Amino acid sequence: MDKAKAINIKKLTKEQLNIMENKETEAAFTGALLKNKASGSYNCAACGAKLFESDAKFDSKTGWPSFDQAIPGAIKQDIDTSHGMIRTEVQCSNCGAHLGHLFDDGPVKTTGERYCINSLCLNFSPAEPK
Repeated sequence: MDKAKAINIKKLTKEQLNIMENKETEAAFTGALLKNKASGSYNCAACGAKLFESDAKFDSKTGWPSFDQAIPGAIKQDIDTSHGMIRTEVQCSNCGAHLGHLFDDGPVKTTGERYCINSLCLNFSPAEPK
């Protein structure tokens, strides 16, 4: 993580820190937010920055929460050459925490992109009742 940003790492679990700092991945189909269909926003578990809106979430059947677009400016990208692959890593723009990866196999009717995000990297904030 970007050490220049102030992050309260004491609020994160060991598993969250392992993913967000060491760029590990949670096991597929285990995340608490995988099947969440409520309206609201998905925020960085490390710093609280808003990353995705619920209307961008879709079921990719990959085992991780997937989104076809991020909130503008919320995500930064980096090249990841680990594990013998070339992938696009996504990080929180605010704190630099590793979140997951971006792939070009998302829904064609929207952006064609799939942000594949570790559920442990996210906190969900329900939408305010109307």
